[in-house]
Amino acid sequence: MPRKLAESFANAIRGLRFSYRSQRNMAVHTLAGGAAVVLGVLLRISFAEMALIILLIASVIVLELLNTAIEEIVNMLTLSRKMRAMVAKDVAAAAVMVAAISAVIIGGLIFIPRIITLLLWVLYG
Repeated sequence: MPRKLAESFANAIRGLRFSYRSQRNMAVHTLAGGAAVVLGVLLRISFAEMALIILLIASVIVLELLNTAIEEIVNMLTLSRKMRAMVAKDVAAAAVMVAAISAVIIGGLIFIPRIITLLLWVLYG
């Protein structure tokens, strides 16, 4: 692997580590995503549904990474609490929230009918 490519991967991994160490929500998103994948395997969702679940997980994590980058840039550029800095950080956080809520809704559309069917089968055979 060329040196610059290896450095690029090392830098990306360092950024990922920083995000997991500094942002509690990264762990929450990762655990929720892992649980969704395990549930998908257990409930035998379709390939397309699993692909959608993985895409949603990746989208939320990517937005959390971008949110972290925006927060760090804003913190670096502002020494005091300024309204525009606060707005930039709040809007970035809102993007993550919208993606996470959407992922939960779509996950519910995929999983809830299967869970209900499974529960009815267990209860009533």
